[in-house]
Amino acid sequence: MDPISNRYDFVYLFDVADGNPNGDPDAGNLPRVDPETGQGLVTDVCLKRKVRNYVLAAKENKAPFELFIMEKAVLNKQIERGAEAVGIDPKAKKIKDEAKENKSGKDAGKNEEARRWLCANFFDIRTFGAVMSTGDFNAGQVLGPVQMTFARSLERIIPAEHSITRMAVTTEKESADQEGGNRTMGRKATIPYGLYKSHGFVNVPPAKKTGFSESDLELFWQALKMMFDLDRSAARGMMSARGLIVFKHESPLGNAPAVTLFDRVQIKRKTDGPARTFADYAVSVDDKDIPSGVKMSRIL
Repeated sequence: MDPISNRYDFVYLFDVADGNPNGDPDAGNLPRVDPETGQGLVTDVCLKRKVRNYVLAAKENKAPFELFIMEKAVLNKQIERGAEAVGIDPKAKKIKDEAKENKSGKDAGKNEEARRWLCANFFDIRTFGAVMSTGDFNAGQVLGPVQMTFARSLERIIPAEHSITRMAVTTEKESADQEGGNRTMGRKATIPYGLYKSHGFVNVPPAKKTGFSESDLELFWQALKMMFDLDRSAARGMMSARGLIVFKHESPLGNAPAVTLFDRVQIKRKTDGPARTFADYAVSVDDKDIPSGVKMSRIL
């Protein structure tokens, strides 16, 4: 299918109740937080992972919707598949030498063919881009047309740790030491509630290089709407997509700066005291005098 021909900018809202939306491994897996403002953070990598998980469930990892980055994947093996698909041995010395030449800017030849094959078969390469030059075979790298910012909570979050008990132990020695008590103590981190906002961008020039199409874009929107429902776990509590406001540009290069469009999305508190539900907020979009060539729609 043909690549997209319009630029898009979007605002994505989601919330979490009594859960941990994105644990920080550098802080004992507590919810990520801005140390200066106390606002919660969710990384773009975390959000992209959930998109990939949705696509995996929806398309069963079949071409052209395979995933390049997924659990237990070996990336160099994935890249070598691209080489083999265009009829070359990725381990051959000639190919290794050609890969070195490609890094010097010379004609990519078969390496460029392999890059195109990888883009055509892997949804996340077409969407988010990838580095495909990490092994013996150099398929280059591509910038993804879809990019997202960290999500940031609208207000300060208050992480809490809770003691939990498991009525079982892992070894017979632990059981003997407890004289059959078989209790294991642990801890769980949550926030009572947080409404998060992320900004996203879909650009045409990278899409032309990766082949990101309108059908890929529709699948991406669907993933943002539904991905939390396929990502349930005891640790995440109740996470829900709450808003997806999309600005479509007539021009491939855009008809207005993204920030002027994002500023039209206003979120205000409706209640006093700590927020505990999405109903505590009012979300509005100023759709008057939108810049010429831009169309606003609320997908969610």
